[in-house]
Amino acid sequence: MSQAAMTTQTLSQPAQIAKTDLAALLLRAAMGVLFLAHAGLKIFVFTPAGTVGYFAGLGLPALLAYAVILAELFGGIALLLGIWTRWVSLALLPILLGSIYVPHGAKGFLFSNPGGGWEFPAFWAVALVVQALLGGGAYALKKDNA
Repeated sequence: MSQAAMTTQTLSQPAQIAKTDLAALLLRAAMGVLFLAHAGLKIFVFTPAGTVGYFAGLGLPALLAYAVILAELFGGIALLLGIWTRWVSLALLPILLGSIYVPHGAKGFLFSNPGGGWEFPAFWAVALVVQALLGGGAYALKKDNA
């Protein structure tokens, strides 16, 4: 084996770990910001009362609107900080799956469709599964159990 091949082989494992940790951080940060943005939209733009009215108009219980707002708010913070990343990612998954079923599922696939299709929530759901598989990474405040 050549010297270059041995050096590459020796350095590949730590380099791969570093890339995985960076990937976990970037994914956590992006999703954390998006969840906080969605919580902020429900709190400051639509208002909690307006969000409850929207959920009720979809035939969903009013209490679910508050649960979603709190989950997006605290889940976004937990993802940004890297606290219980695997569990938080899995706990947020029903919100995205629920948004595919109601209200986006009947609007078609493309999110650019009137009323928004299920393309974006489906991608976001997959990203949550990937995050759960990756864990929080080395830059998380609270490490996940493997």
